[in-house]
Amino acid sequence: MAASVGLVSGPAVAAGPVAPAGHGVAATTGGNPGKGGSLPGGKTFSSPADRTVRTPLAGSASGAGSGAGSAARTGAAAQAQGAVGDAYLAIDLEGRGTTAHSIELRTIVTGEAAALDISIDWGDGAKDQVAVSSSGSDLRYTKHQYAKVGKYAVTVTVKDTTNGVQAVNRLDFVTTGSEYTAHAPTRLLDTRSGLGAAQAKVAGRSSVALKVGGAAQVPAGVSAVVLNVTATNAAGAGHVVVQPHSYGFDEGSNLNYTAGQTVANQVIVPVGEDGFVHLVNGGWDSVDLIADVTGYFTASAASGYTTLSPVRAADTREGIGTAKGQVPGYGSFGIDVAGRGGVPQGATAVALNLTVTNPRAAGHLTAYPGGQAAPTTSSLNFSAGQTVANSVIVPVGPDGKITVRNGSWDRADVVVDVVGYYSTDSRSALVAIAGPYRVIDTRKDSWGRKAGPVQARTFLPERFDSDTTNSDKDGWVLNTTVTNTTGAGFLSVTADPNTWPDYVKGTAVTPQRPVSSSVNWTPGATVPNLVQTSGGKGGIIDFWNQGWQDIDLIVDLIAWYQTV
Repeated sequence: MAASVGLVSGPAVAAGPVAPAGHGVAATTGGNPGKGGSLPGGKTFSSPADRTVRTPLAGSASGAGSGAGSAARTGAAAQAQGAVGDAYLAIDLEGRGTTAHSIELRTIVTGEAAALDISIDWGDGAKDQVAVSSSGSDLRYTKHQYAKVGKYAVTVTVKDTTNGVQAVNRLDFVTTGSEYTAHAPTRLLDTRSGLGAAQAKVAGRSSVALKVGGAAQVPAGVSAVVLNVTATNAAGAGHVVVQPHSYGFDEGSNLNYTAGQTVANQVIVPVGEDGFVHLVNGGWDSVDLIADVTGYFTASAASGYTTLSPVRAADTREGIGTAKGQVPGYGSFGIDVAGRGGVPQGATAVALNLTVTNPRAAGHLTAYPGGQAAPTTSSLNFSAGQTVANSVIVPVGPDGKITVRNGSWDRADVVVDVVGYYSTDSRSALVAIAGPYRVIDTRKDSWGRKAGPVQARTFLPERFDSDTTNSDKDGWVLNTTVTNTTGAGFLSVTADPNTWPDYVKGTAVTPQRPVSSSVNWTPGATVPNLVQTSGGKGGIIDFWNQGWQDIDLIVDLIAWYQTV
């Protein structure tokens, strides 16, 4: 993708347009945008023609009074009944989620030439109806948007008034979008102790299967899960990919580690139909893996998401949101989040970027709901003197607060930025893809141009949405990784105020430099972090190198939030 750029007029400022595909987002083959292909679209649901139930049409000469009451019978039962009129009238249905709340239904009606009345009951009280004259086959695509995510029975009824027969078929559809439910931080996997898997390191180029759906009070049938994944005791450098399937080593990554390092990162990942996710060790050496569940997403009404421009909720260095001064060893402090910084009263959880800096000893931070006891899990791990950030989703306590605990024996500074919140009044639902999907890698060629590092103190604007002026994506979930660092610095990720035509025409304004950090690094480090951010009205996201030396940037698409 584009690199070595500041604000430059014209289309050369970024990687070029991302082709529309599936849900209208980045399109590539093999995880490298710009080389054709497409992201997978929503899951496809089908009800084949042999499930059609035929009955005599009410009031017809061949079956007066029979009505549609037998629509619940199986196809075999309907055949045994002895269909009248057009014995070959059939309906083939296929539905696909094209956005978080919508369905595109393909209907194929086959039979004899006839006048047909086609009715679609969408399962939410809405209906569509059309009269057609068929020569033997009718193909149509119909779109419908649901007000809420969920499971819907879509019923298509075809009345053949020419031959006096009625046909019915039903499609069970689940929206692509899902909403969030907080979960008390619970450890599901620890290969050091044998929890959730064998008591052994995960070998290089292998994976471990982790039961999520139906485990630890996470309901069966969840569509995605939020995990805090930690790699430790690594024998060498490598990376971890978390995905719903066991096969393949995708180019994307959720977590990068070096020999002997303990590093954590938040992961949002779809859950397989069997209730499992798979943690793939993409390195060549063994590593211990730990996973804590902190929430999950289901295709049912819960809490939607609202993105915010990053708001600093606490900074112990400045006395913002709490007392000024380092947090003592094993000490904690509360932060008022509900009713402040754009987070409303009644928010169920907040999305945070949690940063530790100036720690005097190694340790960890834990963020949890206010008014509750500290869990035994960690949100972020650090070593002495390290500045490191991690994305976390934390339930809001009944008192409207969250609490941050310093799990080290010595003092440390803590910075907390709020980037969004979940509430029952928010309608933006999560659309997760099957695994990390690489959209930026400044180390590689892209779009026919040689990629290069992101230059110091500049930003890289990157277009993520095919809709260049009015994006319907309310927020993006990205895994950002900084590597090949020669000095210390931090990365800020924010929505760009311009649209793509503004850049093309040279009328784009220079965005205001942000103060929040998404990734912090030291010389020679490779550091990942999950980022949740808005893309603005044009679906453009700015990646700011706030250090004084050039860096290489890698960005993997994880999911997005969508209201429609």
